[in-house]
Amino acid sequence: MPVSVTMPRLGESVTEGTVTRWLKQEGERVEADEPLLEVSTDKVDTEIPSPAAGVLTRIVVGEDETADVGSELAVISGDGEDAGSAPAPEQKQQEQAPEPEPAAPTTPSTEKPVEQEQPAPQTASSSSGGTAVKMPALGESVTEGTVTRWLKQVGETIEVDEPLLEVSTDKVDTEIPSPVAGTVLEIKVQEDETADVGADLAIIGSASEAPKQEAPKQAPAPEAPKPQAAPQQPAAPKIESKPAPDFGSGGESYADPAPEAEVAKDPSAAERNAEPPAPTSSPSREAVQANGAGDAGYVTPLVRKLAAEKGVDLSTLTGTGVGGRIRKQDVIDAAEKAAAAKAAPAPAPAAAKAPAAKPAPSPLRGRTEKLTRTRATIARRMVESLQISAQLTTVVEVDVTKIAQLRNKAKADFLAKNGVKLSFLPFFALAAVEALRQHPVVNSSIDLEAGTVTYHDTEHLGIAVDTPKGLIVPVIKDAGDLNLAGLAKRIADVADRTRNNKIGPDEISGGTFTLTNTGSRGALFDTPIINQPQVGILGTGSVVKRAVVVSDPELGEIIVPRSMVYLALSYDHRIVDGADAARFLVTLKERLEGGHFEGELSY
Repeated sequence: MPVSVTMPRLGESVTEGTVTRWLKQEGERVEADEPLLEVSTDKVDTEIPSPAAGVLTRIVVGEDETADVGSELAVISGDGEDAGSAPAPEQKQQEQAPEPEPAAPTTPSTEKPVEQEQPAPQTASSSSGGTAVKMPALGESVTEGTVTRWLKQVGETIEVDEPLLEVSTDKVDTEIPSPVAGTVLEIKVQEDETADVGADLAIIGSASEAPKQEAPKQAPAPEAPKPQAAPQQPAAPKIESKPAPDFGSGGESYADPAPEAEVAKDPSAAERNAEPPAPTSSPSREAVQANGAGDAGYVTPLVRKLAAEKGVDLSTLTGTGVGGRIRKQDVIDAAEKAAAAKAAPAPAPAAAKAPAAKPAPSPLRGRTEKLTRTRATIARRMVESLQISAQLTTVVEVDVTKIAQLRNKAKADFLAKNGVKLSFLPFFALAAVEALRQHPVVNSSIDLEAGTVTYHDTEHLGIAVDTPKGLIVPVIKDAGDLNLAGLAKRIADVADRTRNNKIGPDEISGGTFTLTNTGSRGALFDTPIINQPQVGILGTGSVVKRAVVVSDPELGEIIVPRSMVYLALSYDHRIVDGADAARFLVTLKERLEGGHFEGELSY
């Protein structure tokens, strides 16, 4: 009986989705829960698994086409069936119920995988006394999240507050800790699947309740009928029993259809062929933990895909994640080291001077790839900011020689006392929040529809952080209540957690003014774009030494080396006038050039 593949509801407010890629084509065979297509909505990009095993006989919605929730996307038929009109989902379930009893090879090929994939939740029967791990509310406007990686698998033990999984939303990527200690009894939401806030993600209980029948479930795996011409052979199910898809959430159910997916399903095929069949997963996992190298069957599909894109051999890596798991950052670090090694000039003979080696070209040259969700969001918001506000930038030059001298004298003691380095950025941040108190028009927000302007009574300072995924702006709440040492510690903290996906969704919203340090990359100054709904953003350039004319009481005008910096204020001209911006920058300049920060160095 043909089975209809419909557009799922990916969130409460989502009414439609766009097909971005078909992972199977018409005429190809697909197994139950094997990734069939990729769908994108305004909230999430995700893979849609096949609801049944069979042959993809008809694609109804092509790539880049949009379909309403519940509409038909494709039709899957059993072997030898025509792509007739697929029954409604209710009919399909009723018709499947009596089918498992017959042993006819054609019917089980389309129906049994569905029924044998569904017993995975049987672990819930062992978790009657377990604790459900639910999808947390990751921000006020966030209604759902996507599981990107499970850090623990079914049967593994976990401690209270130990990271259990990673979740991604349209605002933040973060780790979810375990609410209790125990054993992971069941995983309800697989990697790359989306769940609403409050939905059960996993069940954690005592070790005695751990499912013991999982290994037997893998042996008679129903995916054996993959050989197209051999559904009638009784030995077929045993041949394919090793890569049973219920291995855990190591990625088998969402593996890429490329050849590396076979490696993921059976990472030690050569060794296993020489031994008696032992379809348990423990030896390969323990081996991975022993050598720390992590084979492709022990890492997530996202990590495997990233490694393939960057040309990183996973077998050469030592994972830094929980239990020795290889994480995305491990792959990124390895790729950067390889690129740096390739770019480094080879040692030349001592007798002859070799010409300087040319830098290695970027691996991105000549490539066309899809925008990441984070980059697409940044692009949309930058354009929106320019469209809805009248932006102008004013620049001043500031002599920070006194601050440079104070910093050089105090930075060693400051690091020993506070645990963070003393850079120029905390000085700029402190001077900025002090100036905002004197010039609240720069620390305001405007609502033209209501005809109002709100002058904020707190200084929630956003700090733009450069991450591998793009520019993210965590917010230091009530920054005006902190001194120099406090700001330095908070800036270092939020920047580190942002780069390592540890920042919370509530920490990247609610800012009233933003500071962006483009000088950290050597830029003299730039014209930053306002982070809506704010009306001002301050860009700090690179601090450089150069010859400057100054007035000396005794010598008159002389030329001396000074530490100079450009400060650029972009502001919304709808509410902030040029004079307002100039007054704010002059207040900032006078505070910095005065250099009276000695009393602010202690926390």
